[in-house]
Amino acid sequence: MSTNALLVDLPDTLPADIASIVQAYQRASKADSTVRAYRSDAVLFEAWCAGYGFRSLPASPSAVAGFLVHEAEAGRSASTIGRRCAAIRYAHKLAGQLDPTDNEDVRATMKGIRRTIGTAPTQKAAATAEVLAAMLMRTPDTLTGKRDRALLALGFAGAFRRSELVALNVADLREDKDGLRVMVRRSNTDQEGQGFEKAIPHGRFIRPVALVREWLDAAGISDGPVFRPVSRSGRVRGFTHLGDAFTHLGDVPAAARVATAPLLTTQAVADIIKRYAAAAGLDASTFGAHSLRAGYITTAAERGADLSRIMDQSGHRDPRTVVGYIRRANAFKDHSGSGFL
Repeated sequence: MSTNALLVDLPDTLPADIASIVQAYQRASKADSTVRAYRSDAVLFEAWCAGYGFRSLPASPSAVAGFLVHEAEAGRSASTIGRRCAAIRYAHKLAGQLDPTDNEDVRATMKGIRRTIGTAPTQKAAATAEVLAAMLMRTPDTLTGKRDRALLALGFAGAFRRSELVALNVADLREDKDGLRVMVRRSNTDQEGQGFEKAIPHGRFIRPVALVREWLDAAGISDGPVFRPVSRSGRVRGFTHLGDAFTHLGDVPAAARVATAPLLTTQAVADIIKRYAAAAGLDASTFGAHSLRAGYITTAAERGADLSRIMDQSGHRDPRTVVGYIRRANAFKDHSGSGFL
């Protein structure tokens, strides 16, 4: 029998159990935060379609355009609407359906939205060293306060993204005579998970290393996530492992089957920062999870730190982003009009 004859009898689709695993790996090509955002966007799109009698999968280009306009009219930012468009595209690709966003009407709608709304991002206030010191002074001497002090100080000292901060495990921390070496396993600029290390000095004013150690010792944490929720009764919640859903397939890598689930959410980081900003008498609405990262870069720029050294700590790959912080930090330094205004 010829090889071609054998191929005729082979199925052209994967069995359901294997196909679900393939989809899991495809989803893993996106960062966890992106997948969560896409899921939220997909739910909104499905609800909107149900309300207007449209089918959400596969969706028509006119339905997608209508949804995007609805979001624009509701006051969403151009970046949020663009992400929701990307979520619809991603959902259709995963389902093997034609991409309704690859249509001239949808592209024209998005272009019109960007021109109408504008694409300039809203800058959150930078929690500079001085602002951070004021926030740290407002933390209570409780277990929750110790956690918040450690989170604020480490988040600032490492110029961490909130997703990096909540994903830290105790195993990622390595003590050094000069401070702490923190391994970032995955970040927005390192989607393949090669990892990179951040050096956290002991410090004399904020003392991030001492505050992290104080939290871990008080909470009795020796492994698992560094930052965890604390109940109202003052108990630290333990960490969990995702279930091994594919034990019948021995060739699936263990790392894909079992993973530690961080319990402190990225939204919780934003809430903590806003709470202490308010306690320090600042406008909490202008602060967010990005404020710690922006605060470190701004403070370093104000004090003349080298661009490449700032990027070493922040993990930025594009210097233009950091240069933007430096320009804002030094906007009044050596101003061209300072001699005659």
